[in-house]
Amino acid sequence: MQAMLLTSCFAAALLASLALKYWLATRQMRHVAAHRGAVPAAFAATIALAAHQKAADYTLAKGRFGLWSTAFGAAVLLGWTLLGGLDALNATLRDTLFDRFGGMAYQLALLAAFALVGGLLDAPFEAWSTFRIEQRFGFNRVTWKLYLADALKGVAVGALIGLPIAALILWIMGAAGALWWLWAWAAWMGFNLLILVLYPTVIAPLFNKFEPLADESMKARVQALMARCGFTAKGLFVMDGSRRSAHANAYFTGFGAAKRVVFFDTLLAKLSAAEVEAVLAHELGHFKHKHVLKRMAAMFALSLAGFALLGWLSGQGWFYRGLGVEPNVAAPNDALALLLFLLAAPVFGYFVSPLLANLSRRHEFQADAYACAQASGADLAAALLKLHEDNAATLTPDPVFVKFYYSHPPASERLAAMQQLGAGLA
Repeated sequence: MQAMLLTSCFAAALLASLALKYWLATRQMRHVAAHRGAVPAAFAATIALAAHQKAADYTLAKGRFGLWSTAFGAAVLLGWTLLGGLDALNATLRDTLFDRFGGMAYQLALLAAFALVGGLLDAPFEAWSTFRIEQRFGFNRVTWKLYLADALKGVAVGALIGLPIAALILWIMGAAGALWWLWAWAAWMGFNLLILVLYPTVIAPLFNKFEPLADESMKARVQALMARCGFTAKGLFVMDGSRRSAHANAYFTGFGAAKRVVFFDTLLAKLSAAEVEAVLAHELGHFKHKHVLKRMAAMFALSLAGFALLGWLSGQGWFYRGLGVEPNVAAPNDALALLLFLLAAPVFGYFVSPLLANLSRRHEFQADAYACAQASGADLAAALLKLHEDNAATLTPDPVFVKFYYSHPPASERLAAMQQLGAGLA
C-alpha cells in the first residue's frame, strides 16, 4: 500500500512539474516574442534594436531547446525509476560483482555506472547546446578537441574526487548504526568545504589558465576598492574564459577577509576600468552582507534535513519498491537508496524553487546597493547594460517566469532600484 502510494505521488509530482515547466517556458517564449519588435522605452537610448532582437532570438532558441531537453530528462527519470532501468542495472552489477568482489566494490560500480550512463545520455544535448545554439549566436569558442578534452578531464576529476567520498559515505551508512546519516552529513559538509579550498588552486587550473593581473592601474584600483571595503586580495588573476566562450564573468574564492579575485579576460575586454570596479564592488557586497555564509548555512541545514530523511527512507522497503526497484536481500542497499533519493528529491523540491530564487534576487539588490555606495552606480548600470547586451540576455522576460526561475532580477528592475538610490544611468 505504501509503495503504491509513493508510486502515485511520484508520478503525479513528475507530471505536475513537467506541465509547470512547459507552461512557464511557453509563457516566457510568447512574452519575449511579443516584445521582440521594439526596445523597451527605458533602454531605447542605450540598446540597439538589432541587439535587442538578437537577445530575443537567443532566448527563444534556448527555450525551444529547453522544451526538448526537459521532456527527455523526464523520460530518462521515468526510465530509471518506474520503468525499471535502475532495477535492471542494479541486478546486473549485483549478480556480476557482489559475490566476487564484495559489497563496497559492487556499490561503487553501481554509482559509477549510473553516472556514466547519465553522462552519455546528456552528452548529445550538451553538444547541441554548445555547437549549435551557442555557436549560432557567436558565443561558443570551444573546439571539438577541447570539448572532448574537457569531458575526459571531467570524468577523471569526478572519479578521483567522487569515488573516495562515495566510498566514505557508503562505509558510514553500513558501519555507523542508526545515526549514520548524521556522521555522513558531517563527512559531506567537510568534503564540500575541502572542495571550496582546493577548487581555485587545484581543480580550476586543470581546465583554464590563470595569470596575474598585469594592468598596474587596474590592479591599484581593485586593491584600493578592496581596502576601503575591508578585504585583502590574496591575488588578482585573469582567466582565459575566451578560450571557451564569449560570455563574461568575475568571481571570488577564499575564506575570511582575504579573497582570491578572478576576472574573465572577456570581462576586461568589454568593460572600462571604472565599470570593472563597480562589478567587483557588487561581488564584494555579497561578502559584506554575508550572502555566501548565509547560503552555505542554508545548504548545511537543507543537506542535514535531506540526510535525516534518507536515513529513515533507506530502511523502508516501500521506498525502493515505490520507485521501481526491488531492494537487495543479501547485498547492501545503501547505494540504491542514495541514487533513488537523488532521483526523487528534485521532483518534489522543484515546487519550492521560487522561494530560493526570490531570496537570491533580494541578495542581488543588496549587493547592487552596496556597489552603488562603494563605487559608482552609474558605472554599475553601464556595466550591467553592456553585459546584458554582450550576453544576449533578454530585456523583456515574462514576469511569472522571472519569479520562478531568475536568481538575478531583470535589468529593468535592477536599474530602477539603482535610480531610486540616485545612481542614475548617465
